[in-house]
Amino acid sequence: MSRIYVVGIGPGSFDHMTGEAVKALQDSDVIIGYTVYVDLVKEHFADKEFLTTPMTKEVDRCKLAFEQAQAGKTVSMICSGDAGVYGMAGLMYEIGIEYPDTELVIVAGVTAATGGAAVLGAPLIHDFCLISLSDLLTPWEKIEKRLLMASDADFVIVLYNPSSHKRADYLQKACDLMLRYKSPETVCGIVSQIAREGESYQVMTLQELRDTRVDMFTTVFIGNSQTKEINGKMVTPRGYRGV
Repeated sequence: MSRIYVVGIGPGSFDHMTGEAVKALQDSDVIIGYTVYVDLVKEHFADKEFLTTPMTKEVDRCKLAFEQAQAGKTVSMICSGDAGVYGMAGLMYEIGIEYPDTELVIVAGVTAATGGAAVLGAPLIHDFCLISLSDLLTPWEKIEKRLLMASDADFVIVLYNPSSHKRADYLQKACDLMLRYKSPETVCGIVSQIAREGESYQVMTLQELRDTRVDMFTTVFIGNSQTKEINGKMVTPRGYRGV
């Protein structure tokens, strides 16, 4: 039986890649991925064959991986962050129905929520949820409902894909929705270029976040009603007694 590793390579730097991910790539003949992600690992696995497809060609990329595996090669399909969090793992299983003689091995990675949380401090110590603001695959009406219900339930909320050229006002729209249930003084944070050159972060209020410009390489954190700022860091208490 042929094998494909579906590998989460983490947010960017080699240091943020798990040992299991490194081993999977070392054991592979071919590494396949979106061009930007392949560029992040190329220098560390220079002896491998690399195949890429552009964004929006995810189905083609998956089929390419299965074709390479059927040709007798050990393949790694790479994703940024965790392959099972907005990654390629689900699509690989769906397309894999057509290739029953190929085994899939999912390799976990550090997703932007946890990578960015470490930069900000400790914003995810209590219940939280992830919501992507990209409406490419999810209708905005559904995204809006999720934002409202998560805010009403007082979750810490992490936003992926908060903005793009076509969606420049989506973060502002999301903040307006969350402000229906969250205080304007809710502690929030943003992290850009997590574990990559130019990494930066900022802690601010929800009202300030509403008017902040971000891009696709920014991860946004909105606190719950207990989240506080401590020494310039974003911290959500767990509620331990005596603190």
